[in-house]
Parts: sequence; C-alpha cells; structure tokens
Amino acid sequence: MNKTISDFWQDHSQHYLEMAFRVDRREVVSNPDGYGKKTGDCGDTVEFFLTIKDDIIESVSFMINGCMNTNAAANTVAHLVEGKNIDEAWEMKPEDIADYLETLTEEHFHCAELAAGALYLALANYRELKKAPWKKAYSK
Repeated sequence: MNKTISDFWQDHSQHYLEMAFRVDRREVVSNPDGYGKKTGDCGDTVEFFLTIKDDIIESVSFMINGCMNTNAAANTVAHLVEGKNIDEAWEMKPEDIADYLETLTEEHFHCAELAAGALYLALANYRELKKAPWKKAYSK
C-alpha cells in the first residue's frame, strides 16, 4: 500500500475522518430561517442554511467550495449546533471545531475559522429575519 495513503488514515482521528467524508448535510435550502456565506483568504467558501423553530436549530445544511478540511469543519459546525438554541450556537468558536476534530492541523485551522464565521453570518441573518419577517421572502 502507498505509504502516503496509509499515513493519511492513521494520522487522523475518527471524528476528523467522519466529518471530512460525510456528505449527507450538503444541500441548498430554499427560504432558510438563517443563511450565511463566507469565503476565506484561501478561496474556500462555506454557505450555511439553518432551519430554526422556537429559537432551536432543527437542522443545518451547507454547501462548500473547498478542501476536505473545510468540509470537516462545516460538518462539525452542523453536528455541534443542531438541537441547540440560538444563544448556545453563538458560543461556538473555531477552537471548539478543532477540538472536536482532534487532528485538524494548525495550517488548516483557518478552515475552522471560516466555518465558524459562516455560522455567525447565518445566525445574524436569522436575527434580522426574525425582526423583519417580510424580508425572508426576498432572501436566498
């Protein structure tokens, strides 16, 4: 077996591998309760679509244009905030994402920052739409 491939599987945690390869949350949601899109300096982009009821995040879906590390970070955000209330979701930090993944390298920590930033934008959008519900019809 190719040493590089073998090293990849051995060098990453189970959480990292699960989140890096998981694709079931990749979905564009029409008329989400909260939407956020952020592009990082590296060129990767994360879009989050939140479905929220009574200030509880029922589901998080996303689209990315980026690397495996960005996919892992976006999946981790979804995993960690689903079922949480809005205030708890605002407490999510890039360090929480990296801690959950266990083996996200320091050189890819910006992927966790990117995913957290897109989440904050989606949460801010939810707050804005909650104050002015008529805007939802005109948002993504």
